[in-house]
Amino acid sequence: MRIALGVSYDGFNYDGWQSQPSGQTVQDQLELALGKFTGGNRIPTLCAGRTDAGVHGLMQVVHFDTDIDRAEFAWVRGANSYLPKDMAVQWARRVPVEFHCRASAVSRRYAYLLLESPVRPSIDAHRVGWVFQALNLQSMQQATQHLLGEHDFTSLRASACQALSPVKTLMHLDIRQRGAYWRFDFEANAFLHHMIRNIMGCLIAIGQGKYPPEWMAEVIAARSRDAAAPTFAADGLYFLGPRYDPSWGLPESSPAYDWLP
Repeated sequence: MRIALGVSYDGFNYDGWQSQPSGQTVQDQLELALGKFTGGNRIPTLCAGRTDAGVHGLMQVVHFDTDIDRAEFAWVRGANSYLPKDMAVQWARRVPVEFHCRASAVSRRYAYLLLESPVRPSIDAHRVGWVFQALNLQSMQQATQHLLGEHDFTSLRASACQALSPVKTLMHLDIRQRGAYWRFDFEANAFLHHMIRNIMGCLIAIGQGKYPPEWMAEVIAARSRDAAAPTFAADGLYFLGPRYDPSWGLPESSPAYDWLP
């Protein structure tokens, strides 16, 4: 049978999602916990969207195949009893074998939380990005219009990106401010490696008046990483999770969503 899980985690202590020899990744910890719960070997998993070191996940969706028959909530309680405190399975569902956490996703969602303050973060350190210069909302909103739709995002991908094509469709990009905090919401059919953090670097440069909003169009047209701003910090980036066709019957959010402003 195939089981899908929704997993949340604080990415600060981990070397990203994907398994590495260090063993200090989210995938490593989850697979070891599932193996301990079932009393057998480590259970291989696939995820909807790999996250980098320091990036957080509010609803990473994974799936795995098993012959072990347990109640859905037993998978939640069982895995969580072996997971570290900064990681938790939020829900479990039995799904048809045709379901694939990555291939079945119609889009993926991220949020970036940013603190605008003359003083660096303290109690929210590692959970928000930080700028000390004031940002202009109107300039950043104007710049987003050059990003929406289907584009070749070569200028905004990491040199190590393994995606077969740099062409992606950005469906939604919303910016709002609440006191000293900014929230940037992204939704696309898929994202390139470092794509959001590179967009953030550009938007912040525009918001601080270093470039006009039209510069964003020039960056896209250049199709060169050298044309864009430096990659911004991972601290404030959250993978909100994928969207699936409602016919799969999977949750679109988890209680962890309520933590975000």
